[in-house]
Amino acid sequence: MTQEFNYWLTTVQVPTPPVQPLPESADVVIIGAGFTGLSAALSLAKRGVKVVVLEAETIGWGASSRNGGMVLTGLKLGVNQLIAKFGRELTRRMYAASLETIDTVERIVKEENIACDFSRTGHLEVACKPAHFDDYSRQVEVIAREFNHHLRVVPRGELHGEIGSDIYYGGMVDEISAGLNPARYVAGLGAAALRAGAQISERTRLQNIQRESRNGTPGFRLNTSRGATWARNVLVGTSGYTGAATPALRKKIIPIGSFIIATEMLPEALGHELSPRNRQIYDSKNYLYYYRLTPDNRMLFGGRAAFFPETGQTIRKSAEILRRGMVEVYPQLRDTKVEYAWGGTLDFCFDIMPHAGQMDGVYFSVGYAGHGVAMATYQGQRMADWIIEGKTDNPFAEIAFPGAPLGLYNGKPWFLPFAGAYYKVLDWIA
Repeated sequence: MTQEFNYWLTTVQVPTPPVQPLPESADVVIIGAGFTGLSAALSLAKRGVKVVVLEAETIGWGASSRNGGMVLTGLKLGVNQLIAKFGRELTRRMYAASLETIDTVERIVKEENIACDFSRTGHLEVACKPAHFDDYSRQVEVIAREFNHHLRVVPRGELHGEIGSDIYYGGMVDEISAGLNPARYVAGLGAAALRAGAQISERTRLQNIQRESRNGTPGFRLNTSRGATWARNVLVGTSGYTGAATPALRKKIIPIGSFIIATEMLPEALGHELSPRNRQIYDSKNYLYYYRLTPDNRMLFGGRAAFFPETGQTIRKSAEILRRGMVEVYPQLRDTKVEYAWGGTLDFCFDIMPHAGQMDGVYFSVGYAGHGVAMATYQGQRMADWIIEGKTDNPFAEIAFPGAPLGLYNGKPWFLPFAGAYYKVLDWIA
């Protein structure tokens, strides 16, 4: 019997912060207790800043506990696209940041002693078409030359050393990437932020933000479902769950559903056959699948099966699509039971890039496009630095943040079925 439930949450007790009234004022108020918000809160509180995190649900409730637990290098766009769009120098800084994101997660896990099965198992991208494989060697060459980072191309004949599937045309390995248990990780981040002195206010939904000076100090009044508070600075880290309280930001973000199934525990020999090196694996399609073994040897298999955010109906439909996809990749799992199915909502921007900065004086960091475990953690730290030091060295704050063409978007993604169909057609013809 498949449970419509997040497997990761069966492995952890997420901390419940004490229920306290909102303080009259704080130095910084953070919206969202996911990777971005908790990473920033931890960094700020450790430096003696009075910080309050407002969370509409509970710690890690959104995509932070619902993802595949892949801590990946690189960005969603390929390096040649990035160079063509942003130039060599800025792309170098972005790529260097993407490598630093993995070190940032590893450092926090060690410093805060977070038991989340963090392991540098590397990632494997597999080619669904011969043309995709041909592109790998070009990418590897550019990445080595421009960024001094070395990936490895795996020809089709050698792919069995990496994956127990015959359907791909080759692969590309990056040994730097890692895997972890995201629910344990976000729970650990929450516990660490609380220990450092941050206040986390759960079930506190932001209603609006208004500019308001106090005693000559500019700042913001935040009206919430549990009363109001005032802060000198505000950071929004709500990603795919960005709502009506921050309308200008909401218009720049497309919330996209991502869905995952997890099988029963597999025999050790079968797990080893499916993924001999225990990589984080994803394919080369736009409408991609991503998959890995969990620490207790289940196959976790995810993808954009239904583009709309998660509901009971989209989860059930997606579980069927993902099961078919899993058996296509791994016929060995045809008779394997699927025990869990769940969904989460990712945030894509219109240029498929991460973005950070200030909008109407409010700090934000969003747009992780499926690379959120690493990038959101890193950006939380960078945003904390920016707030304290008043300056930033953040390449993702230096790029234009586009909205919808012709302004035909108010934050409700009516076009997702068309976008989904478009990417399916692209995958078919590419």
